Order: sequence, then C-alpha cells, then structure tokens
Amino acid sequence: MDSSSPDSEQPKGPKRAIYQAETTGSAWGDLKEAIKRINEIPCARNSLLSGIASGAGIGVIRGMSSGAFVASNWAVGTFVLISLGTWTLCQRSVMEERKKVQQVVESMPLRFAKKKDDQELVFKDSPESSA
Repeated sequence: MDSSSPDSEQPKGPKRAIYQAETTGSAWGDLKEAIKRINEIPCARNSLLSGIASGAGIGVIRGMSSGAFVASNWAVGTFVLISLGTWTLCQRSVMEERKKVQQVVESMPLRFAKKKDDQELVFKDSPESSA
C-alpha cells in the first residue's frame, strides 16, 4: 500500500471536532466571532445556562449573609464549576452515543449477511422437506 492511496489518509482513531476558526488578528473581533459561533459547540448552550443559573442562585444566597465581594467570588466559582462539570458530562455522553452508533453501523452488514444466509438455508430446506 503506497502513501498516495485514499485509505492511508484516513485517521485511525475516532474523529474529534475542531472548534477553531481563522483569526483576523484583532482580539476583540475574534472574540465577537467566537461568541456568535458558540451554538456550534455541542453541549455549550446547556452547560452555560446551567452555570449561569447556578452562579446567580449561589451569588444571591451568599449575598444575603455576606458582602458583595464574597458573594461575587462564590457566584463566579459556582458558574465555572457547574459549567465545566455539565459540559464534561454532556461531552462524555455524546462520545458514548457516537461509539454506540459506530458499532451499530459496523454491525449492520454482518446482520444482513446472516439473515441472507439463514433465508437461503430455509428456502433450501423447505422444498427438500416437502418432497
């Protein structure tokens, strides 16, 4: 097999999405573009919403019993922990689902081959048993 064959160019491991766009050189411009494309990242919306809600809730609760600085620290910390945690769990479930789909796709030709062989055996046995 030479290096120009199409089989050698395909990656062997599972494909991972790359969330990288061309940069313009402007940090603010790139940040604006990244925020516009946040919905393309799997699990980002749910994890950010969970983090925002949790951070706001903990911030309000801590704000009742302590100062604003302490409450804001708790709110930001909670936001980061909850967002990262839910994003990680969601990514793990997405990867597991992709593995299951890949296994099903790979096993489909085998199922049809078995079924076809079984049907041929049934058809071959049927005329013999009736004769």
